[in-house]
Amino acid sequence: MLKYRSIIRDMPRTISDLGCVGFVIIFIPLCFVFQLCVVLPVFHEPYSLMFILTWMGGIFVVFQIAGNFLACMLVDTSIRATILVPPPEPQLRKLWRFCSICEVVAPIRSWHCDSCKCCILKRDHHCIFTGNCVGHRNQRYFLLFIVYVIIGCAYCCLYNSVFFWYLRYDIYFNLKTGLSLMCPFLGFFFDMSWNNLYLLIYELSFICLLYALILLLFHMPNILKGSTTHENQTSKYDCGRQQNLEMVLGKSWRWVWLAPFVKSELPHDGIHWETLLRHSSKNR
Repeated sequence: MLKYRSIIRDMPRTISDLGCVGFVIIFIPLCFVFQLCVVLPVFHEPYSLMFILTWMGGIFVVFQIAGNFLACMLVDTSIRATILVPPPEPQLRKLWRFCSICEVVAPIRSWHCDSCKCCILKRDHHCIFTGNCVGHRNQRYFLLFIVYVIIGCAYCCLYNSVFFWYLRYDIYFNLKTGLSLMCPFLGFFFDMSWNNLYLLIYELSFICLLYALILLLFHMPNILKGSTTHENQTSKYDCGRQQNLEMVLGKSWRWVWLAPFVKSELPHDGIHWETLLRHSSKNR
């Protein structure tokens, strides 16, 4: 059963976390409104079949982005969310470590996060865009958040490129647009117009697409070999690609792409990884 973090107690604590979380919260609805209310009516007749289908597709993608973003933020993957019972065997118990900050014996694959102020189960990394750590229980939502950001930004970039450089060629193809794209925020000091805002959204969509692709290309190989960012030089937890995917997405990994609330039980408790190591000689 998933446990959730306290919104007040576990709010992002650093300036960088607050800034990045705020950017996501503002940019997602802003981009959504721009695409479906400004760009889409230029391509398709309002209330036509293509208009309605594209609207529905846009709502689905935004729902996935926002839902997985919130789930990644709220699902508690720290050691506070469970009772820790070290293994009885002395040779396995030695694999656990004592965290002097949390003042608890923590399981293997868990690491203390200075930003979150606690140890995280199977800690992968601290994500500034969700303001918390990505670990055993919320890595599924982080991965799907990235995937749907790529889908949404690719959709935006494709439509926007045609909108700006073909359908609105006479308005935007000029030196002023080039200067606005090179210095998007500086342009607002000289021209507080809707056109500059549209260009800013266009440019940020490309930046988000590139950044999300880099994140996916970095994290996906680790996921497929059963490793975390800290373990990217080893494959000692490799159980095969399908089982490695299940460790992140759960047993119903084929269906989690439909919605963040699709129940998908994880095959491991995120604590007793020594039981996996005990049978992992074939994976090394």
